Amino acid sequence: MSSDFLIVKKDILPDYLEKVIYARNLLNSHEAATITEAVRLAGISRNTYYKYKDCVFSVTETASPRHAVISLILKDENGSLSAVLQKLSECGTGILTISQAIPIAGKANVLISLDTTSMNVPMESLLKELKSLPPVRSAHLDAME
Repeated sequence: MSSDFLIVKKDILPDYLEKVIYARNLLNSHEAATITEAVRLAGISRNTYYKYKDCVFSVTETASPRHAVISLILKDENGSLSAVLQKLSECGTGILTISQAIPIAGKANVLISLDTTSMNVPMESLLKELKSLPPVRSAHLDAME
C-alpha cells in the first residue's frame, strides 16, 4: 500500500478522534476563542487535540481541499526557493503567501500557503517531489482546508 491515508468508517474508531474534529470546527467557526475552551467543550484533553489535530479530518474537509500550508527547510544557496516554486507551479498549485526566515547555519525555514484548487497531483506526491529536490532538506504539510 503506497498511500499514508485511509477512509475509515467512524464507528470503528475511538470517539476522541471525532471530538478532535469537533474541537477544530469550534475554533474555525469562532464558537470557541481558545484551544483550551474548544477542548473543554469537546470533552478531550489538550494533549489529545494536539496529537491528532493535523491527522484526522472529516470527509467534507478532505473531499476538495482548496488551501494548504507547507513548511520547508531549504539549503541556504542561490536558487533554492526558485526550484521549489518551479516544482509547485509544475504541480498546478497557486502561491498565496511565502514567509521565509533569515537563513541560519546554512538552512532557511520557509512557510508557503497554496491554492490547491487546480493541483494536478495528490498532496502526498507533491511533498515527495519537493523532498526529492536537491536544496530541500525537509517538507511537511502543516494544514489543509
